[in-house]
Amino acid sequence: MFIGSYKSAMILMNVYCNKILKPVDGSCCQPRPPLTLIQKLAACFFTLSIIGYLIFYIIHRNTHRKNKPCTDLESGEEKKNIINTSVSPLEVLLQSFCKLGLIMAYFYMCDRANLFMKENKFYTHSTFFIPIIYILVLGVFYNENTKETKVLNREQTDEWKGWMQLVILIYHISGASTFLPVYMHIRVLVAAYLFQTGYGHFSYFWIKGDFGIHRVCQVLFRLNFLVVVLCIVMDRPYQFYYFVPLVTVWFMVIYVTLALWPQIIQKKANGNCFWHFGLLLKLAFLLLCICFLAYSQGAFEKIFSLWPLSKCFELKGNVYEWWFRWRLDRYVVFHGMLFAFIYLALQKRQVLSEGKGEPLFSNKISNFLLFISVVSFLTYSIWASSCKNKAECNELHPSVSVVQILAFILIRNIPGYARSVYSSFFAWFGKISLELFICQYHIWLAADTRGILVLIPGNPMLNIIVSTFIFVCVAHEISQITNDLAQIIIPKDNSSLLKRLACIAAFFCGLLILSSIQDKSRH
Repeated sequence: MFIGSYKSAMILMNVYCNKILKPVDGSCCQPRPPLTLIQKLAACFFTLSIIGYLIFYIIHRNTHRKNKPCTDLESGEEKKNIINTSVSPLEVLLQSFCKLGLIMAYFYMCDRANLFMKENKFYTHSTFFIPIIYILVLGVFYNENTKETKVLNREQTDEWKGWMQLVILIYHISGASTFLPVYMHIRVLVAAYLFQTGYGHFSYFWIKGDFGIHRVCQVLFRLNFLVVVLCIVMDRPYQFYYFVPLVTVWFMVIYVTLALWPQIIQKKANGNCFWHFGLLLKLAFLLLCICFLAYSQGAFEKIFSLWPLSKCFELKGNVYEWWFRWRLDRYVVFHGMLFAFIYLALQKRQVLSEGKGEPLFSNKISNFLLFISVVSFLTYSIWASSCKNKAECNELHPSVSVVQILAFILIRNIPGYARSVYSSFFAWFGKISLELFICQYHIWLAADTRGILVLIPGNPMLNIIVSTFIFVCVAHEISQITNDLAQIIIPKDNSSLLKRLACIAAFFCGLLILSSIQDKSRH
């Protein structure tokens, strides 16, 4: 009786209080936020895209019917008409925006329209560790041979991203951030993503020497397209999706470091110690800049509080959250770049044995490095599990996270048999890891990740299965849309690209003006 009265009282309080207080962790009994001008314009754009694609599809289908081969009744032979089977860029553009419009409508209904319920997270060890065991078993089951057996080959890095992303998703939905040992290990996974950013982009620029504007625009578009659309549709600041700003800024840091004079690439260096020394000087200067900004909060905030950077990196009126996120993994991208340089230098001098089934070094060195790696890996895990204070552990994390990352890389790559296989299950998820990370905010979790989306009330297990299936399908579809649009919006021809960039710059200027007008009207 008492419990029933207590629940009734809480519901009554929610009805009257939540409309006024608007708590961040409760959407029940809150009025739906009014649509902003930018959201209305986005809705009009996607509606026109859907209508435009339907008209295009109907016209194209009718044309296709008219051009179908027909049989001549007198001769019994087919009359062959020439049919253009190639898909036009306009059709791809309209189709992509049509699908994206429908997906964004689903996003809005899930997390802004108060159409679906949300539930709180309640952490237990079983809700985190049991799903982890399930996915590990599945991942091991889907083993395949790699196309190449180099260290951190493409299949292996996709696999690495995939299993890390799945663990992070389970971490978020189970509310495991309240359990400090799990939190510290997840911090290493986030750092490992950034390590791959440093490793991958450094390797590309060092080997290819391609510092052209097309490459930069392609990367920036693929990283930011979905987030920019969500900022518009969901009325959220760019910094809300903190990981994308992180990888975007670090990509630009890597690009500027290597593109500035003197441009030192593998072809130019070609075993010359002088050029290698010059590159190390560049990396040392980058490390010096990182240390300065990490320990000078005032200088960091002044840089990112300048307009228009402030529009991208402010959250709740200041850039402290951005400084905290950046500082938490400040060295790991540098570590990734340094590792790539050392590995590629050793590879060039043919120090490594990367053949199929061969250990990376001689047997004695391989066994010694494996032993050191396993000990380092376990030592870090013991330290992370014995953490008592999150603030102190976060302070040490930037300097020590690389220990477990390097230990994992060596354990995974020193034995030839381990380097020759990968999990296709994890690799598939790794290819859409960025979309999975971003989409979870609105169509898997809810209330800005503080709750869980409820599509099917009263049946938690079925709800998770259904919402997860839709969530993964949507992330995969958005990945395809992003790739298709990148080919059209970012052309290889520099003159066409510059014109497109001018249009994109004008679009963002208009967006910033409208955003400023909205902010003034709110205040």
